Amino acid sequence: MKIRKELWFGFGLMGLILAGVLAMVISAPTMTNGHYGLLMLSLVVVAIMLGFPTAFTLMGMGMLFAFFAYHSGDQTSAGAIQQTLDLMVQRAFSVMSNDVLISIPLFVFMGYLVERANLIEKLFHSLHLSLARVPGSLAVATLVTCAIFATATGIVGAVVTLMGLLAMPQMLRAGYDVRLTAGSITAGGCLGILIPPSVLLIVYGATAGVSVVKLYAGAFFPGLMLAGLYILYVIIIAKVKPAWAPPLSAEQRRVPIPEPLMRMGATGNAWALGGLLNGLKGANNHGVPAGYMLRQLGIVMLPALLFAAVAVLSYQSATRVVAVETYEELQPMGAGAAPEASGDDAGGLAEPPVEEEGLSEPPSAEGDLAEPPGADSDAVALPPGAEADTTEPPADNLALPPGAVPATPAAAGTEPAATTQPASQGYWIGLGVGALALAVFYGILSYARLEVFKMLLSSFFPLLVLITSVLGSIVFGLATPTEAAAVGALGGFLLAAAYRQLTFNVVKESVFLTAKTSAMVCWLFVGSAIFSAAFALLGGQALVEQWVLGMNLSKTEFLILSQVIIFILGWPLEWTEIIVIFMPIFIPLLDNFGVDPLFFGLLVALNLQTAFLSPPVAMSAFYLKGVAPKHVTLNQIFAGMLPFMGIQVLAIVLLYLFPAIGMWLPEVLYK
Repeated sequence: MKIRKELWFGFGLMGLILAGVLAMVISAPTMTNGHYGLLMLSLVVVAIMLGFPTAFTLMGMGMLFAFFAYHSGDQTSAGAIQQTLDLMVQRAFSVMSNDVLISIPLFVFMGYLVERANLIEKLFHSLHLSLARVPGSLAVATLVTCAIFATATGIVGAVVTLMGLLAMPQMLRAGYDVRLTAGSITAGGCLGILIPPSVLLIVYGATAGVSVVKLYAGAFFPGLMLAGLYILYVIIIAKVKPAWAPPLSAEQRRVPIPEPLMRMGATGNAWALGGLLNGLKGANNHGVPAGYMLRQLGIVMLPALLFAAVAVLSYQSATRVVAVETYEELQPMGAGAAPEASGDDAGGLAEPPVEEEGLSEPPSAEGDLAEPPGADSDAVALPPGAEADTTEPPADNLALPPGAVPATPAAAGTEPAATTQPASQGYWIGLGVGALALAVFYGILSYARLEVFKMLLSSFFPLLVLITSVLGSIVFGLATPTEAAAVGALGGFLLAAAYRQLTFNVVKESVFLTAKTSAMVCWLFVGSAIFSAAFALLGGQALVEQWVLGMNLSKTEFLILSQVIIFILGWPLEWTEIIVIFMPIFIPLLDNFGVDPLFFGLLVALNLQTAFLSPPVAMSAFYLKGVAPKHVTLNQIFAGMLPFMGIQVLAIVLLYLFPAIGMWLPEVLYK
């Protein structure tokens, strides 16, 4: 029997792990509990590579080694079993009480509903027509479609499979190279685990104790950067090697014009706005109903109406004066008091005379309490050191506090503060640029572009509104991730209904797949919690920390070491296993090197893109191979993914060199 190369690679990697464990056992003078913790970690990785279920492997190993940790002391077997079971219950309950995890089934449900709305075919068709003149237009349209659809669904396997069925045959028929085709589809499908709303970021946030809202804000620009680097690479390849991505023919770029518009004499390059306005006059409509032309004109005017609404709302925001509370009328304590007198006439409270015998009775004439000085007069005497105030009281007979200045008639008649202000120069510049772009849009709007715009309205913009509403409500603090996920699930429900795909079978399949995925994630969290507790009980975390700190690494060296380890772990393991197993080991080390867990999470999210593209467990490659034509080999798919893996590494380097790419938006929004 011939063994495939991928299996040889996997067996070789497992052999290296077991050899490393054996070397550790032999070299250690005495086996401590910390060494047994590292042994547990190695056995878990090998068991997962052999195909055992990740969640139950973590739970089983964790309970077994937790019993060993408890029993290695003075605890009896019965007591160790009781403590192990208590640990399991406590960790499971802590996962159940985590509010952040509620958003996972809602986002997954939204993804399955959007997937079944059959939007991806319309989206790809409209994008490839709108990008027809861009070099490598089919590959660019594939990447943009994958980015948008993967963001809306978050399901890598579904996006890669659907794009393999939809885009791959068209790209191969157009003469595209198999490697570029496979790389574009597999790399684009992985963007859904980085660009928010991403389940990966929720899992990392729940594991590392980082705000999911800040993670979503931080991952937005790195995700766009990675997608932009993919598109830039495809355009460069199309320019350098035209045979890999030949331009589309005129027939492939042709946009069909509806029959009523053709009766009016509309052609693909004719000016749409002028033709529709002339048709409304009645002489040039050629029997086309006025209602149809008004509907077409309404679609044409949508950008102008949207621009006007945005301009008015932004003008109100730019001219509104935010009321700032001032406290100018307040004075520091004692600011209005008279100057302090010296000597015995000093004002204020004086120390009572102290006699040697202690407290003495106050002096009185006949043993009774005496009237205070001046009590027989009608006026209240001033305290010592104060001068008589000869100023006239205000008209309202209210006395002013010491040091206050009476209001003058000019001050009393001051007008209230203005509630508006002139718009800034930046607003008018932005308005002018927008108006110029709108004028250019209407100047080049032909009937062919109008049809492409209508296709985008029915495929691209609904997804854009759904993504924007979910992300905007989270990032701007209007809703928690759980509430925004509920809004997204409702949006996916309405989207499927709007496209007449909301049937009982669709809802049943979506609910079943959501329950299956959510159960997998939650069991992973339970297994990870038990495993990390057992690892800490055995002292494995302390041993790892001691080993890392003993290397005297700088912050940069630690980040490079951690990202290299995660990159290598992406070969045999999936991203869920890497986060739930290894993030609890890395996170406690961050404080020692002054690394922000938010920034570390963004680096990890970029790095884990490679987990879907790196053999032998490159799941995107196997998803695509399952639907690719028979002549496309797995080696060709792997070869096509390698340049995109290099781009992912470049994105990690750029994010490290320029942290503001990921940290600027959270810092601005959540000062």
